[in-house]
Formats: sequence, structure tokens, C-alpha cells
Amino acid sequence: MSPLVLRRGRVAAVERPGPVTHLRVEIDGGVRHAISYTSLTGPVERGDEVIVNCAAVDLGLGSGGFDVVHVNLTRGLDAVVDEGVHVMKLNYTPLQYPVKPFEELAPAKAPLRGGGPVAVIALHGQLPCVAWAVSQHAEGARVGFVQTAGGALPGALSDVVRELRRRDLLAAHVTAGPAFGGEADAITVAGALHAGFTGDGWDAAIAGPGPGILGSATVLGHGGLAALDSAHAALALSSRTLLVPRMSEGDPRPRHRGLSHHTASVLELLLAPVLVPVPRGAGHLAIVPEPHESAEYDVDLAGYSGSGLPNRTMGRSSEEDELFFRAALAGGVALAKEIHGL
Repeated sequence: MSPLVLRRGRVAAVERPGPVTHLRVEIDGGVRHAISYTSLTGPVERGDEVIVNCAAVDLGLGSGGFDVVHVNLTRGLDAVVDEGVHVMKLNYTPLQYPVKPFEELAPAKAPLRGGGPVAVIALHGQLPCVAWAVSQHAEGARVGFVQTAGGALPGALSDVVRELRRRDLLAAHVTAGPAFGGEADAITVAGALHAGFTGDGWDAAIAGPGPGILGSATVLGHGGLAALDSAHAALALSSRTLLVPRMSEGDPRPRHRGLSHHTASVLELLLAPVLVPVPRGAGHLAIVPEPHESAEYDVDLAGYSGSGLPNRTMGRSSEEDELFFRAALAGGVALAKEIHGL
């Protein structure tokens, strides 16, 4: 384990204010790109003295490849604890902060089983496809998004979620487990799903990681495996559980072509059957192992491509990797049908 790579710097420019504020920071005679989570470390202005975490950039990582403000020494040391909060997120770390857990929305005597359908995704890029497809087939449905481990942990980092919320394609954004900083924070994925269905009136839920994904050259050492825990949480709550498959015809890596090894690993390890929606015509590329159920769905890729929602994944457009988007859209169609009980 390596220590935190922290450097002292001064804000040279505030380039884009917001929940994730983009900065230029002078460090050791150079200027570097950094971001600041204002809900966590407070407002930031030009000239502020800051401590930034430089590890990702120093390692040359593409995912998470920017400096992150760890503390604002100029104006970030006067925060006070809000009354009525009593649970720590990022607990026992230098960034622990108190929250009111989303689980408290659930009525005291709410049954633990019998929630609505849950679509489990493995990549954040699947989220807009699933949410958009649901809206086309189940207009007005309240669909919550539970952000899990596996990708970026800060809820504020996702421009996609903000756009989906702006369009009312998502009813809520809850960060669960190690993920933090959404509209609400939950201690567990199961608790987020339960409170969403019993206390916040969700008709369905989508559970999956934030932007980016953790990865290694191993079978089980990747962020996509977070889908295993999310699916088990949904199954334990007796929710109809859909595993939205990661599929591709354009990924240059053989392990992700057809049905990605990320999805295949989760299907092999699941302790109970789930539904795997696939786009019609995927054929041999969408062979799902027993005892899991698969079903084909017609999807509207042209409609999605014209929606203005993101249509790129891993640098590839929907024209360059149709199967990825069609598979994610199939997940949304299937979730809508489950909402209607079809």
C-alpha cells in the first residue's frame, strides 16, 4: 500500500464552477488540471491555497487522471456538522463526513421482500440507454438509480446522472456503500433499494457504478464484479432481477467481444437465476448459460442516437459499436415490461 500523494498548490484559475469544479492549480512551478468536490471540501476561488491528491496523474492513469483537491486551506477549515446527521460516509478515512442515511425513508414496518424490478448494470455507459428505453415504454415510471462500487465513487462526478435527472428520466440518485455524494447517501445497496421502493415510491431501480471502471488483468479483479453484489441484494429482496449484459462487436479486446467476460463472470458466480435481456438478432453472441433466463427485445437505436444523450463508450460511437448500445437498450425495454408486469 502506498501513502497518499499530496502536494501543496495555489489555484491559478477556476475554469468551470459546479458540484465538480474544474481548476488549474500551480504546483512545484507547473500548472496542473484539478477538480474540487465543493459539497465535500467547500467553495474554491482563484488564489486559494489547496492540498491536492496527485497520485493518478503521477501514475499516468487515464481513468481518474486528474488531481483532486483534498483540502482548501484558505476557506475550507470552518465547516460545522449539520444537526440531525449521525452516520459517517467514507468512515474511518481522512474524508469521513456525516450523512442522514437514505434507509431511514423506509417505513419502520415495511416488509423486507417484494420490491419492484431492478436492472443491474456493469458500466456507467449503460445507464442512459436503460433509463431512456424505460421512458419510451413506461412513461411516467419512477426509476431510481443506486450508484455502487466498481467505478468512480463520487456521485457528483456524473454529468450523465445530472442530465437524466434534469429530463426526469431518473427519479432519484442514491450513492450506496463506498459511493458517496449523491442526492442521498445509503449505507448499503440493499438498504437503498428497500427504501427506494417502500419509502420513495420507486416503480423500478437501476443499480450500477459511476463513471469509469476499476480493472486488472484478472478474472475477478474488475469493477464489473460489483454487479454480483447488486444482483444478490436485489434477489434477496425478492425483486425481479435483470442483469443488463455488457456486449460489444467493436471492442478490440477479445475478452469483451460478444458477451463480455465481465458479464460472463457474474453469471457464473450468481447464486440464483436472473433475466438477461438481449437485443433481437444478437444470435450466438448472446448465448446465456443456464440456469439464467434470456429474452430478446426490439430496440430503437436510431431513436436513442437522436435523443441527445451520450452515444459513445470507451471512445467508440453507437455506429462503431452498435451491439453495446443495443444490449443496454434491451435492458431498458425489459425493465419497462417488468414494471407493467408483462
